[in-house]
Amino acid sequence: MRTDLIRRTALTVAGVAATAGGIAGPALAAQATPAERAASVQAERRPAGERQLDVRYEAQPNFYYCGPAAARNALSVQGKNIDVDTMAKEMGTTEAGTNSINDITPVLNKETGKPDAYRSVEIRTHKADDKQTDTLRADIVRTVDNGRAVVANIAGTITDTDGVTHSFEGGHYISVVGYRDNGHTVKIADSANPDQASYWITVDHLADWIATRGYATS
Repeated sequence: MRTDLIRRTALTVAGVAATAGGIAGPALAAQATPAERAASVQAERRPAGERQLDVRYEAQPNFYYCGPAAARNALSVQGKNIDVDTMAKEMGTTEAGTNSINDITPVLNKETGKPDAYRSVEIRTHKADDKQTDTLRADIVRTVDNGRAVVANIAGTITDTDGVTHSFEGGHYISVVGYRDNGHTVKIADSANPDQASYWITVDHLADWIATRGYATS
């Protein structure tokens, strides 16, 4: 959790622990690792319009490590296991959280091993419009198809497809680790609550959840 891209927001969630879900992407480059190749095989076996990456989930160890935890869970789909304390230092994470998605994107690039693997996208408005939502959907589909997870900075309250409410008024970070319905519904890996490690939400809800903040995508 963190402030938005322009200002820091006070942390309102205390004592949070986390969990996440899993997914797999399509054919990767020849130099892909064994874990990435396995992920691509799983993705190819899924119905058209659906991909899920294989997440090796870890909950966040404290209430302000959601940024490093979301990045660690996202990188786990590439077969990587990076210590959250190490990433927290690189992101400048404090008890006030991780300031911006722009602090997370460079770490994702470093650990992915490619300087341009990820880029930051901001949704500056208070509510996402149709163009921003369509861009987010396309970004998620492309990133997941490439065997990577999206990391998003969110704030507010939404309801998932099972009718469960998820509220992070002070801000939070999550990983997007899959999609179905051609990206109109997306799978979230959430480090905040082990009892709600993963869930599905509409991409429209996710876009509004990200509004005023941003996400890291390939």
